[in-house]
Amino acid sequence: MAKGMFVDASICTGCKACQVACKEWNGLEGEPSHFHKVADVPYPVAFNFTGNSYDNTGNLSATDWRHVRFIEQFNKDRTEGRWLFASDSCKHCNDAGCLNACPVKAIVRTDMGNVVIQDDVCIGCKYCIPSCPYGVISFSEKTGTVHKCTLCNDRIHNGLGTACAKACPTGSIAFGEVAELKKKADARLAQLKALGHTKANIYGYDEAGGLNVFYLFMDAPPVYGQPEHPVVPQRRLFRSAAFTVITAIVVAAAAIMSFRERGMRKEKE
Repeated sequence: MAKGMFVDASICTGCKACQVACKEWNGLEGEPSHFHKVADVPYPVAFNFTGNSYDNTGNLSATDWRHVRFIEQFNKDRTEGRWLFASDSCKHCNDAGCLNACPVKAIVRTDMGNVVIQDDVCIGCKYCIPSCPYGVISFSEKTGTVHKCTLCNDRIHNGLGTACAKACPTGSIAFGEVAELKKKADARLAQLKALGHTKANIYGYDEAGGLNVFYLFMDAPPVYGQPEHPVVPQRRLFRSAAFTVITAIVVAAAAIMSFRERGMRKEKE
């Protein structure tokens, strides 16, 4: 049975405990230092303020495999508003663009359904980066290879849950069998709909062949930085290539028929 995670954004508080747990368990370094000046004296800081609410990391990266999104929503006169939070990571897609694109099979799917990059096999070609419709994979100049969330591959193959799910204080991130998590997600969605949250939706049942890490959002997926209709590049490339081949066959057949007709005319002459 495939393992995965259900991220219920309706109860995420933006505490970032999951980010910290992910970094600690996986031994991920801090972000590269930047120098700011105070009283003309430069000092290093390991983050930048993005200007996007209290989000100080901005995106997933080679050293940030989990990213908590902060979304502030207000009405036109800014008298009423709300916070939306969601913990984001690799989705471990069933139709994984990164895995499809890797020329050396450095990216593999395990018996538990998670998609893992084998560092000792990766050649740093970066083909997987544009092939991911979610912008999950990043290249490390330090290692010369690409990196992303492994769904805590070492933990789950030893009977443990993911570090982020373990650290989440509200239960917003739940680890388990995908089939069971979907039942939990459906029940939670029905509960929210009954309470009047008409925009609540499940994201990940159908996208990219189905996501093993899927979400319950309180607004449309683009609000949370997720593509509404993600396209796995290889599938689009296959359709384009098939169309090109068919077109070439039709043109070739037409050319052959034309040559035959010319030959027949010459024989009659």
